[in-house]
Amino acid sequence: MGAEWGRRRRLAGIVALALGGTLLAGCASMPDSGEVTSVDSSQRADADSQVRVYGVPPHKGEQPQDLVTGFLEATTSDDPDYATARMYLTKNAKRTWKPSEVTTVLSEPPKVDVSRTGERKQDFAVALNGKQVATVDDKHAYKPDEQDYGKQIRVALEDGEWRIDALPPGLVLGLADFQRIYRSVNKYYFAELGVSGVGEGRNVLVADPVYLRKRIDPVTSSVNALLDGPTTWLDPVATTAFREGTRVVDQRLSLDDSNALKVRFNGRANGTSEEQCLRMAAQVLYTVQDQSAKVSQVTLQRENGSQMCVLPRGQARQYAPDQTAGHPDRQYFVDAQHRMVSIADGEDDPQRVAGPFGAEGPVQLRSVAVARNEKRAAGVTANGQSLYVAGLDGGPALGDPRLTVRGGTKAGLTAPSWDGLGDLWVADQDPDRPRLLRLPGGMGAPEEVQVPRLDGGRITGLRVAADGVRIALLVTKGDRTTLKLGRVERHGGVGRMTLSVQELRSVAPRLEQVDAVSWAGGSRLLVAGSEQNGLQQLLYIETDGSLSNASALPGITGVRGIAAAENAAKAPTLVAERDGGIVRLLQDTNWKLVTKEGSAPVYPG
Repeated sequence: MGAEWGRRRRLAGIVALALGGTLLAGCASMPDSGEVTSVDSSQRADADSQVRVYGVPPHKGEQPQDLVTGFLEATTSDDPDYATARMYLTKNAKRTWKPSEVTTVLSEPPKVDVSRTGERKQDFAVALNGKQVATVDDKHAYKPDEQDYGKQIRVALEDGEWRIDALPPGLVLGLADFQRIYRSVNKYYFAELGVSGVGEGRNVLVADPVYLRKRIDPVTSSVNALLDGPTTWLDPVATTAFREGTRVVDQRLSLDDSNALKVRFNGRANGTSEEQCLRMAAQVLYTVQDQSAKVSQVTLQRENGSQMCVLPRGQARQYAPDQTAGHPDRQYFVDAQHRMVSIADGEDDPQRVAGPFGAEGPVQLRSVAVARNEKRAAGVTANGQSLYVAGLDGGPALGDPRLTVRGGTKAGLTAPSWDGLGDLWVADQDPDRPRLLRLPGGMGAPEEVQVPRLDGGRITGLRVAADGVRIALLVTKGDRTTLKLGRVERHGGVGRMTLSVQELRSVAPRLEQVDAVSWAGGSRLLVAGSEQNGLQQLLYIETDGSLSNASALPGITGVRGIAAAENAAKAPTLVAERDGGIVRLLQDTNWKLVTKEGSAPVYPG
């Protein structure tokens, strides 16, 4: 407590004090007047919600070391406009400093080093040093970026007092402060699917994660961030229903007592059609809902306050990013006889599926994938060389394979994956000719999808998102397997469309080895992997590479496959293949054995 208070000597925080079982709000610098406010005990789980930190202005006669330290501490406050932090700057620096330009995240708070460079009173050199772990750009997009950090700050005398005259762009924060101040939020845009011939294609929402300040008007800040447009990485495969230049008129937005939201836009929204307005409202609803209670309804208004459209929560379902029509509580895997089985959350024993994949026959399976409507499945044979597609309704006998490749059991085809458009994806691990393939509609001829920048690696695992524009890839090069996220770009028209996976980015750079991956939310992945110490762990990772704020998972080792539902809220059960069979993690329990023999667990997708 003493060390932390010393570091925070310039920050006055509103904290919660536990007195006789009742939480009372007080000030870190205890006031001698003002009202004491009761805080509902249900808020105790969210410690951050009970801390409000405010900066303290510079003292008279402040020396450069304390001045810079005080400024850095003031930038970690909950001051909406950084008014206190600006008090540490010269008049010129106040005009040029843009806190939102970039946020540099260091592993620890920056170290301030001050040294004299001459005999004169003003001859000082001030350096900020540390270990950089990530940056957040002006569109709030997080990017892992580990390197040494070293920047200079210039101080000058102004009206007899030291002030900062030149400083690095934006903010420089330690990781703990960044996690306290910021929260990952999903903005939502429509997937850009080209002329795909899929009727519902233009209404598929895709999550775009950004980091916003937790306590600074979260509803307004999330809507404003939405209007800024997609982040740079997602922009080529996403579009917005908002016209460029559309802005919120009211300074503060909030949900009413019925969790309904009204948003009034400037004149750029005038003349919007009913269809376009509803698409705009869907983007607002899903974006705001990501950091607020469930939004019951969104009403969009013109600048004069007249109504443009109303979108109730139920009607917004047609735009949902997870339009899976199947059963969210049912999982699938391959049993000891290499047949496809399924099991639901309330069941203890798996059952063979209907259709050719569950029946005794000539084809044994190594891995499977279930279409999101759960009407069809795809299966790779035990030798890895053939891909079949069959119905799950007890239909006709298994036909010819949709794809056949060469290679032994250590090569062959990866486990397949269905996107939300009905297309089937699989990778050929042939060392001499590795390929990523897509089967349009699950039954069309396999089409090769170009994947630049694999740098000699080959795809050994994949999971495509429901939106069809993001794909998680396990890329193996030598003895190391890493996790990459790719952007699926479509070019051309119906019958002439070509696809490629562009701008691969590392999602789990700290993991030396990644063993399995599954989508576990709109912008969240569940990953099994190990760091340099070799100890395997399960963790949630956001698609921007940041660690998720989801609860930690009970430990488990020897994981070779993992399955989570893309709509994690509806299907929280996790399934894993490990040494010793198939295990499940039901909500509020520990891992439980399902069967001692089984492999390749999946949810639909």
